[in-house]
Amino acid sequence: MTKVKICGIREQEHAETAVQAGADMIGFVFAYSKRQVTIDQAKPIAASIPSSVKKVGVFVNASKQTLEQTAHEVGLDYVQLHGDETPEFCEQLNVPYIKSFRIHEAKDLKATSQYDKAEYLLLDSASGPYRGGNGTQFDWHLLETLPFDRRRLILAGGLNAGNIQQAISETAPAIVDVSSGVERDGRKQHDLIETFITRIKER
Repeated sequence: MTKVKICGIREQEHAETAVQAGADMIGFVFAYSKRQVTIDQAKPIAASIPSSVKKVGVFVNASKQTLEQTAHEVGLDYVQLHGDETPEFCEQLNVPYIKSFRIHEAKDLKATSQYDKAEYLLLDSASGPYRGGNGTQFDWHLLETLPFDRRRLILAGGLNAGNIQQAISETAPAIVDVSSGVERDGRKQHDLIETFITRIKER
């Protein structure tokens, strides 16, 4: 069954809702973003999340020291890298990593082959001002032939309760990643989180 990652968590109550609804991963954004949190903000929320639910930190071009220190202090299971991190840089990390790629056309998938040590490869839309979390969708048909094992695929970008079943049917990802798709007026909503996860778990 496809796993679910609820990203951009900033409040304890939303983490609790996601966990109770069946989320498999919770994401905290440490990079510049409207959803950015500090270590001090993330720590108590992360501490309340059961170990069965993996905790992920989102970063853009952070130093090795920052990545490892944040992972240690917050208790992250993965760091998710949205910047220009090279394969060589990533392989030096002492924490499991997820590498993100912005997809606009088929050729954008070629770079994924360089990151064979990544636990997962996250594919997001290239549209929007941020390196990720823009809430825009890319052409899923580009993923019909992937240059890596589909069991390492995290699908992101413009996902919501209305299109998630189609997204899974078309791309068969290991994990789906949502942030803005479970928000209303820029804030996570309990009902949207629950509905999104239910649509996946009921497939």
